[in-house]
Amino acid sequence: MRTDGDSETDFPYWLVAIVAIGAVLSYVIFTNDLYSKVFNAISRGVEITVFVTLVGFALASLVGLTVAMMGLSGSLALRQIARFYVEVIRGVPILVLLFYIAFVGAPALVWLINAVTAPLQAAGLMDEVLVRDISLMWRAILALMIGYSAFIAEVFRAGILAVDKGQIEAAEALGLNAWQRFRLIVFPQAIRTILPPLGNDFVAMVKDSSLVSVLGVADIAQVGKVYAAGSFRYFETYSIVAYIYLILTIGLSLALRRLELRLRRAEEKP
Repeated sequence: MRTDGDSETDFPYWLVAIVAIGAVLSYVIFTNDLYSKVFNAISRGVEITVFVTLVGFALASLVGLTVAMMGLSGSLALRQIARFYVEVIRGVPILVLLFYIAFVGAPALVWLINAVTAPLQAAGLMDEVLVRDISLMWRAILALMIGYSAFIAEVFRAGILAVDKGQIEAAEALGLNAWQRFRLIVFPQAIRTILPPLGNDFVAMVKDSSLVSVLGVADIAQVGKVYAAGSFRYFETYSIVAYIYLILTIGLSLALRRLELRLRRAEEKP
């Protein structure tokens, strides 16, 4: 077993193999009428998949950072609330959370919004706006946001704790307030530790976004399921579905790996 090797310096034979397989599959897709038809049908779901992933991950990162800061605060109550949130959410499967938010949380949120705004509308303090429903796509986004925010909170917390306390104390001695210390000292250093696991969560959300198909959201998985059920071309359809997801996830993985390498080189420069 090699113990002195560096996978970063190894020639990427795996990438060559993936590119070769991808090139063959692309050739088959664009030269075979059947596969081309299936690809064109399923590619309509790419936009929804990308939108759900980007919005869900952005919101999850904001919530995760907030929860992480609560967990690192000087308030015992905030720390306990953050710990409670992380442990409970991490213990619930994403699919169960998706159903719960879609069929319990969203209707409760609609009722709460209407209950709070009704007195204001009656008093003439705001225009009459009745929230009747939240779309299934936004219910799915909320579920992914809540589910991933707990994991992302731990990523942020670990990255912030990895920053040398001496630098924080030095910044405090220079008169920097808490926000300035976080913005100028803590976060720029923590992001180097945070980026790899955060990138892994992003790639994982691309795959888990396929779970929104259980709500009928027209993402790649749902479009593929409907097409396969109507055409009975299960092999061709799900081969294309897997192909599209692999393009998205491997492309993201390579981009994140390149960004991580650039940050590492920038850190090593004198």
